[in-house]
Amino acid sequence: MDFDGGDEIRFEHVGRAGVVTLTRPQALNAVTHRMVKALDRALRAWERDDEVDVVVVKAEGRAFSAGGDILHIYEAGREGKPPVEFFADEYRLNARIARFRKPYLALIDGIVMGGGVGISFHGSQRVMTENAQFAMPEVGIGFFPDVGASHLLPGLGGSFGMYLALTGNRIRHGDALWSGLATHTIKAQDQAGFLDRLAATGDPESVLRGFFVPAKRETDRSVLEVIARHFAQPSLADIVGSLERAAAADDFAAKTLATLRTRSPTSLHVAWRQISAGLTLSMDECMKMEFRILNRMLSGHDFYEGIRAAIIDKGSTPLWRPASLDAVSAADIDAYFAPLGERELEL
Repeated sequence: MDFDGGDEIRFEHVGRAGVVTLTRPQALNAVTHRMVKALDRALRAWERDDEVDVVVVKAEGRAFSAGGDILHIYEAGREGKPPVEFFADEYRLNARIARFRKPYLALIDGIVMGGGVGISFHGSQRVMTENAQFAMPEVGIGFFPDVGASHLLPGLGGSFGMYLALTGNRIRHGDALWSGLATHTIKAQDQAGFLDRLAATGDPESVLRGFFVPAKRETDRSVLEVIARHFAQPSLADIVGSLERAAAADDFAAKTLATLRTRSPTSLHVAWRQISAGLTLSMDECMKMEFRILNRMLSGHDFYEGIRAAIIDKGSTPLWRPASLDAVSAADIDAYFAPLGERELEL
């Protein structure tokens, strides 16, 4: 089936299933504008197609998707043409997946981050193998957890979503299942058999009952209690203060504090506020909020500096502006969330 994804994304109608495969393994399946538009066209068609009962998204290679194509975004922004339309289409797709009227199953075998999370975790079934890893690491490159993270992360128990947003730390399939990010875990070796059964029946829940293998949580209960205590604090300053007070006696608190200190102070402030706000917003409202933030990020300093340090001058230390959490004012952060007038995201 051709929804014009070129050689970046493949669409097949197999039995009762519409199967989407990300086919850029050499780029860790980073999501491009072409992939976003093709997937959107496929979902429009398959939602109306009586022959398709379930949509499955999977990937070739060792990563599900390591995020968006940030080098392209960096270069376009540097030339004064930030790709706002790419993000608008990507966010519209994220919202479409969240309200898709048929089962939408992501099969994740490998790393999933950023833009890859946006096309997988808003669906009805989020299935991970033992090879899967999840992260939203954007604060480390001066960006913010977007693609619907403000809808996905606030509801996780024990302030786990706030922890993931502010640290950018990776988790494995057991923690993803425990926290509710994943709905099911299966064995990597069972993927082909699972897909065959799914295509034959079109009923993900009954097929998953046969393939589900519970995964043990990777993070100890004691550490989860520490995360809950620190990251439930009523402000970013309180979270940092709480970690500072515990750091001398608690290795985990000390390590977490050290991680936060390497992140963009502006990104941390923005992420704290968007995850807090997202708890009471619908998915569509979250995407509109994220689009407001995005527009400001693309005209700011830290995003370009973060990509320079991580990708252009690999491994150098980013020079954030402002350089400390205290130097970021409430008015600075308010500006990221201010309405865009006629440039608001249309859904």
